[in-house]
Amino acid sequence: MPELPEVETIRSGLAKLLPGKVIAHIEHDWEKGFPNPAADVKAYMAGAKIIGVRRRAKVLLIDLSTEYSLVIHLKMTGQLVFRGKVAFGGGHPGDSLVGKLPDKSTRVTLEFTDGSKLFFNDQRKFGWIKLYPTSEVPHISFFMKVGPEPLAKDFTHKDFRERLMRRPNTNIKAALLDQSVIAGVGNIYADESLWGAKIHPATLVKNLSVTQTDNLYKEVRYILNLAIEKGGSSDKNYVNAEGKKGSYLSFARVFRRDGQPCPRCGTTIIKTRVAGRGTHTCPHCQKPT
Repeated sequence: MPELPEVETIRSGLAKLLPGKVIAHIEHDWEKGFPNPAADVKAYMAGAKIIGVRRRAKVLLIDLSTEYSLVIHLKMTGQLVFRGKVAFGGGHPGDSLVGKLPDKSTRVTLEFTDGSKLFFNDQRKFGWIKLYPTSEVPHISFFMKVGPEPLAKDFTHKDFRERLMRRPNTNIKAALLDQSVIAGVGNIYADESLWGAKIHPATLVKNLSVTQTDNLYKEVRYILNLAIEKGGSSDKNYVNAEGKKGSYLSFARVFRRDGQPCPRCGTTIIKTRVAGRGTHTCPHCQKPT
């Protein structure tokens, strides 16, 4: 599943291409992937102009002039591919990113009045596109449960600590991965942030000092911003809006570096399991407490 930087990378690419496009025709072949009443599609999508592309947590939102929005979750193998005078795509790096479309993985096709098209491809059929009134989007059950955006300007280190302390008896890695605490942080960025803050991932939240959570707040924001700058961590499952693999993992400091020296102290990085996930730590820099 994509993490926040991968989805943000796709959003930023599509935001340069889609606004101003008018939807002329909609096709779909999988009801679960496009579970929208035909009457709503006709009334609120056909003829609608795209006015913006947003992201909330790991979900993409395309806002329409009809005051409706398309809420898109790519899940494991989803792709969004734009074909017009230029070709852009993001998502699972299968042949559909560069091949002739539609193909057998195409679930939804939006054709615009200028002849360009946006394809939603999904090999495993876990992803979906749902149409909602824009005003109702914040009240969707998923968005009601998800935590704040860690990169939001108004999300402070005090907010971060307060959110974490709602899980005092949880280890810090599990708390970071809990989307109801903060949005969009997955396994890669949790490991990288904890290494940067010199915190062992099994440390209970209640045992973290204010200084430690302040350092972790800075590291989470630094790592997510770096990953966005580098196009995400997409060495396997996700690519950016130009179909290029993300480069972040080539800059990773601890993730997937087990058996290699810690770039900070030279101690051999190890891989264990914390919060049910493969976890990379430096035994010297991140001592258990």
